[in-house]
Amino acid sequence: MEKLKMHSSDLTERNIGKLAELFPQVITETTDADGNPIRSVDFDLLRQELASEVVVVEGAAERYQLDWPGKRLAAFAANTPIAKTLRPLREASVDFDITKNLFIEGDNLDALKLLQESFLGKVKLIYIDPPYNTGRDFVYADDFAESRADYLRRSGQTTDLGGRLVANPDSNGRFHSDWLSMMYPRLKLARNLLRDDGVIFVSIDDNEVANLVKLCEEVFGADNHLATFIWKSKSGGANDSGEVAVDHEYVVCFSRTNSGHALGLDPGAVATTSYNNQDEHGRYALERLDKQNLQYSASLDYDLVGPDGSIYQLGHKDPSRPNAVWRWAKSRVERDIDQLVFKGGHVYTKNYEKAGGKPRSLFVEERFGRTRTGSTEVRELLGGSYFDNPKPTKLLSTIAAIAASDDAVVLDFFAGSGSLGHAVMDLNVKDGGSRRFILVQLPERTPDGSDARNAGFESLADVSRKRLEVAGSNIRSSLTGQQTDVGFRTLKVDSTNLADVLRSPVDTAQSTLTAFEDSIKPERTGEDLMFQVMLEWGLDLSLPIKTDVMAGCPIFDVDDGVLLACFNCAITTDLLKALASRQPLRVVFRDSDFESDAARINAEQIFKELSPATELRSF
Repeated sequence: MEKLKMHSSDLTERNIGKLAELFPQVITETTDADGNPIRSVDFDLLRQELASEVVVVEGAAERYQLDWPGKRLAAFAANTPIAKTLRPLREASVDFDITKNLFIEGDNLDALKLLQESFLGKVKLIYIDPPYNTGRDFVYADDFAESRADYLRRSGQTTDLGGRLVANPDSNGRFHSDWLSMMYPRLKLARNLLRDDGVIFVSIDDNEVANLVKLCEEVFGADNHLATFIWKSKSGGANDSGEVAVDHEYVVCFSRTNSGHALGLDPGAVATTSYNNQDEHGRYALERLDKQNLQYSASLDYDLVGPDGSIYQLGHKDPSRPNAVWRWAKSRVERDIDQLVFKGGHVYTKNYEKAGGKPRSLFVEERFGRTRTGSTEVRELLGGSYFDNPKPTKLLSTIAAIAASDDAVVLDFFAGSGSLGHAVMDLNVKDGGSRRFILVQLPERTPDGSDARNAGFESLADVSRKRLEVAGSNIRSSLTGQQTDVGFRTLKVDSTNLADVLRSPVDTAQSTLTAFEDSIKPERTGEDLMFQVMLEWGLDLSLPIKTDVMAGCPIFDVDDGVLLACFNCAITTDLLKALASRQPLRVVFRDSDFESDAARINAEQIFKELSPATELRSF
């Protein structure tokens, strides 16, 4: 029999739990009046999360946290909006009209901000291979030392990506701080894109693994640290100049929430469970329903009554199983009691045999590949080693198999040579999945005189795309009847399509007013506008887009009526009726295509009568 608590709920603890889900980075540890450690809220950080400007707090109390110079500015950078868009590049794409894969060329901080609406809570797996901060590689030179207005003004008008990567030698006084400031806003934005059961894997080495784990604990929550895998990156003894020959790297793994079911089985692992029982559903092993070291919950603490009336008690009443709770809630036991096995005074569930086994923390077998494996793959595909130490597809295919269901969205915003996209295509062929990838790569220019430049690659993004194109072509030629998406739709981070038409009266001559009638930059196409509208509405950027002609006007049709767009065509009554007859979910127009305010009102009235559920917008 359950005992009454005889006290009300701890609303403070409940509210802290809600804040921990929304903003895990504001949860810290303090002590109560008796010196006992308790979970609490860092209200300074919470203020920063809710502020539109950088919040500077003097004399803050000591607390358990990771801190560094520039942290507040880095957090501010994650929350600051940008006036940018994604422009389609058909000539740099493969199967542009039908592929579900995306390749984004541009600064990954900008790209993550632009993806916030379209892919919010939709990504199952994020894998990144960021700069390791060895003192010899580069970090992004994010500029946080400016006001919100300056940031918006600069980001809206600047398209030059030159100089975005800068050297970060270990002699730099801000060596670790600069790296942390680069990673912090990107991880904060990445977390928003993950599903509740989503996970992030980050490759790193000894230089920053400790800082990375603490940073991820702040962003994702310490309870969501699933594992730090160790990957044997070198085949034999390394000849490093240090005291120890290092032949491993790390892959840090965190989940979006602690709801469980984040990772699946490793298909290449050998199962260690013995399946000694069998029924009509297959072979199975027995697993105790009571389990130790699970987080305590009152709903999992009860006396269980078996079919024959026998009472089964938990560990705190059984000295051999201290601190145990049931894995199932009482309501589930009552509903599914026929699925339980009562044997030898214990209660068991059936663990049916599945292919593979639980992922192990050591990625040391040959099946995970080595650094040289990744280099060989690029050289065989492109004829040269144009990237330093690319990750092997063997490693990334395993990670995708463990963490991405067969229809999952997979993201890599430090795409490098495109290894993850290649691995996803390979895995889809192997298991028949339909996983989709989103890759983001800065179009940093290849060095003058480098092998990549001599081979005709102007930027690292060009190398990445070529690798995906060749790998996809090889996969396509090997298929016999199987349909696998090996294309990619290229989008480019660029300044907004809207022209800068803000002028003060004193600086504007009467004769120049007509130049500001159209709010769209003259070089931007209808397809450019289409993708900015899709971003604005939070639509999936891989949705199929086709063109049509209605009442003599060209129309963009996104996914058969999810969105209809009419640009550069006079808005007539016939056109409005034709659009409304399709019963679209959304329709967008250009303001300049309406003759007058009366024409705009007429459009609203026509849709109200013929298609009242349609959402109308104009710009």
